[in-house]
Amino acid sequence: MKPCRLEDLSGWLEEEAASIPDEAHRRVLLEISINLDWFVKWPKRAELLWEGCDRRRENAQQQRYHAYPPELKTALPAYRFQDRRSNRPAIMAYRVAGGERPLRSNGRGWNIHHFYDGKFPYPGNSRPSLQAVKEARHFTQSAGLVAVHPFADALADEFTVFAWRLRAESFRLFGYDPEGAFTGQPDEYGFAGRKCEKIWHYTT
Repeated sequence: MKPCRLEDLSGWLEEEAASIPDEAHRRVLLEISINLDWFVKWPKRAELLWEGCDRRRENAQQQRYHAYPPELKTALPAYRFQDRRSNRPAIMAYRVAGGERPLRSNGRGWNIHHFYDGKFPYPGNSRPSLQAVKEARHFTQSAGLVAVHPFADALADEFTVFAWRLRAESFRLFGYDPEGAFTGQPDEYGFAGRKCEKIWHYTT
């Protein structure tokens, strides 16, 4: 993959998609990319819900449940913090930041997807790609989260070019660049040129 052209993401993606050997996959990727707003929903704001919360493995066990701080519940009385399962803080972060989560035909909401998922390093970057669920300043960062239709969810998991299309869009919307791919100089919260708009709770 060649570096993203931020001034022409659609053209860049079309050129990169040409290298996908399977024509059916290529057509699906291009069609969804052209109609991205139908398949991907973004939060309205870049906010960190809970600095100090992540899903790192401890003693070979993935953290499955979270105990929400009372201060967070007090700060956001309109939200219910009863579901403590592993990815719920990220889902809550997306909702608090104004994100829309459409329903599927089975009544479940679209998946909330971390597009910095430890896969697909940027071209020329020798460091591993950020795995947001293991990073306390990124797990509940809304700028790294999207609600995705199942078709788009599969593309983001399988194709480097689509994952980086989402990451580039987050940089354009919020200035979020935790790997320094677009600027080389993100701040301690992963932003370049702009700041995280709000941090709701710090765990000291």
